[in-house]
Amino acid sequence: MRTALTELVGCRHPIVQTGMGYVAGARLAAATSAAGGLGVIAAATLSVAEMTAAIRSVRERTDAPFGVNIRADAADAAERVEVLIREGVRVASFALAPRRELIARLADAGVVTIPSVGARRHAEKVAAWGADAVIVQGGEGGGHTGPVATTLLLPQVVDAVDIPVVAAGGFFDGRGLVAALAYGACGVAMGTRFLLTSDSPVPDAVKRVYLEARDTVVTTRVDGVPHRVLRTPFVESLERSRLLRAVVNGARFRKLSGLSWGELVREGRRMRRRRELTWAQVLQAANTPVLLRAAMVEGRTDLGVMAAGQVVGVLDDLPSCRELIDRIMAEAEAVLGSLGSVRGR
Repeated sequence: MRTALTELVGCRHPIVQTGMGYVAGARLAAATSAAGGLGVIAAATLSVAEMTAAIRSVRERTDAPFGVNIRADAADAAERVEVLIREGVRVASFALAPRRELIARLADAGVVTIPSVGARRHAEKVAAWGADAVIVQGGEGGGHTGPVATTLLLPQVVDAVDIPVVAAGGFFDGRGLVAALAYGACGVAMGTRFLLTSDSPVPDAVKRVYLEARDTVVTTRVDGVPHRVLRTPFVESLERSRLLRAVVNGARFRKLSGLSWGELVREGRRMRRRRELTWAQVLQAANTPVLLRAAMVEGRTDLGVMAAGQVVGVLDDLPSCRELIDRIMAEAEAVLGSLGSVRGR
């Protein structure tokens, strides 16, 4: 299936695997790209050296195009961009709008820039700055999310910008892909669906919790901004101990990241300035990497948070990335075929 997305990045199918911290490493990204989609390494939870190693690991596994997701507000974002350029990565994706100069640097080097947005005005901004495409995530999506449903947000963005638009939030099968194409998107991006594959590195016990889950909640108690996660007793407990837990996790994050207290404070100032957060929200933001790692790496579902889209309630299997993508494309072709029999009067 050829769309503006497949033409832009060189993948065979218009399906993107999103960058999920502690989930989307070399193994998952390589499996997705080898199956014809666009795999994406989540680098926000990796050091520069670890990110470089992950890129090279994907290269060893497949010669298909792939991407790397970077935190646009990270202190070393420019350094990471240079690594992507040097290593020949095809796509740079960003969870926040990258600075204009970063987009220009990537463009000069021939790297495709695809930021993710949750509002029309953000899509208009990055398009004006030179982004090659945009991923627009509706409120159904997991992790940090907004209040507007994909079915309302997607057509707004498609009408507002003249660059390719990839739809995210609530997609898991071929029907969804066709629906996104009908809205004017050039493909779909999925997180939770790829997390629940046999190629995902998430511990089996954690995957079982996801498969049994039927409910998600949007909470600000994880890191101060709306975050869609599985509803668990632990998440509910965050409501009762927000400040103390944020302080403790801030200390744990400092140890994990190798930052000094001074560097941690400077990073907090940058977050306040670029994301317009209060100091209380900055303090809470230290929760995110620690609590995600507890569940996604250590398997401690009782002590961690599990980001999840609402789609989790309809997922009940763990296919390989290849099986998943092949199935979605077969379903999409069948739906398109059936639409051929529809005629207006």
